[in-house]
Amino acid sequence: YYITTAPKDFAKLAPLQFDVVLNPSVVDEAFERERLVILEEIRRSEDSPQRRTFRRAIETAFEHLPYRRQVLGPASVIEQLKAQQMRDFHAQWYQPNRITAVAVGNLPVDELIEIVADGFTQAKSTILDNSKSNPSVSQAGTKEVSEGQNPPVFEPEQPFQEIVRREYVDESLQQARLVMVWRVPGMTQIEQTYALDVLAVILGQGKMSRLVRDLREERQLVTHIGVSNMTQRLQGVFYISAQLPVKNLAVVEEAIAQHIHRIQTELIAEADITRIRTQVANRFIFGNEKPSDRTSLYGYYQSQMGDLTPALNYSKRIQALNAADLQVAAQKYLSPKAYGIVTIKPAKT
Repeated sequence: YYITTAPKDFAKLAPLQFDVVLNPSVVDEAFERERLVILEEIRRSEDSPQRRTFRRAIETAFEHLPYRRQVLGPASVIEQLKAQQMRDFHAQWYQPNRITAVAVGNLPVDELIEIVADGFTQAKSTILDNSKSNPSVSQAGTKEVSEGQNPPVFEPEQPFQEIVRREYVDESLQQARLVMVWRVPGMTQIEQTYALDVLAVILGQGKMSRLVRDLREERQLVTHIGVSNMTQRLQGVFYISAQLPVKNLAVVEEAIAQHIHRIQTELIAEADITRIRTQVANRFIFGNEKPSDRTSLYGYYQSQMGDLTPALNYSKRIQALNAADLQVAAQKYLSPKAYGIVTIKPAKT
């Protein structure tokens, strides 16, 4: 939940935002309208080749962790939900002690904190008043929260021990899709993620990156190729995706593995590292220039880690990396002989 407002209006609007978050009116008729909206969003996501490819890749990357699930959920579940289930879920989980509140703006820090604290106080008072006036609505959720119920505990999945293949046919495609994934550290091991962020840029972000230059620009084996290091709280995914003719699938997979092997065995030139470190650090800085960007950044790190230090020091950590750090990360986490791979071919090849 977020709002953007002029500083002079923040004190008036913040309490309203807390009221929206903590005391929503989940009316049956409105619930039914929104159910149709969500079902339409699910249908549209299924119509997108890019989303279908991503879903299959993430389901390959994670066998058990909830990260493998679709954000919108399956249509079969949404179709069966009741408004009362939504009210019970809200009462159980949407409590002040579970909220991370972030305020960024041109107001004194003490004033921002006071406004937010007052908002929590007013919201708690409203919850108590609602409980007294209509106990049948709130008892179930309040009881479960008071007993300290928490989400289930998950553990990171083991790295791939071999090449795990998933193959699909998609009638809507004109070209094949290839995705290779590795299970890598998440935010609980954030010190291990910085080198992987840089390796993603070296391999597949921008025309000067190794895979783009070799496979797209020079050998013209792919129409598109890109690399990202996606960091979730418990575990991340090092993700290489390509769009290409079906006939090139095998040679491109082999070429990607060779590029990774090269990084594992040959130190990257210092000039390249300097350029890429600056690129990664600057991208992070420029991506968080606006107050709304910084609000999201601080809220994410605080809610996931309980600590803003990694967010504030990200650029410094990137700048401190050297060739040996990158080589060690590649050797430890990016095996050219053990990964998940998803290939999706057009119906007619």
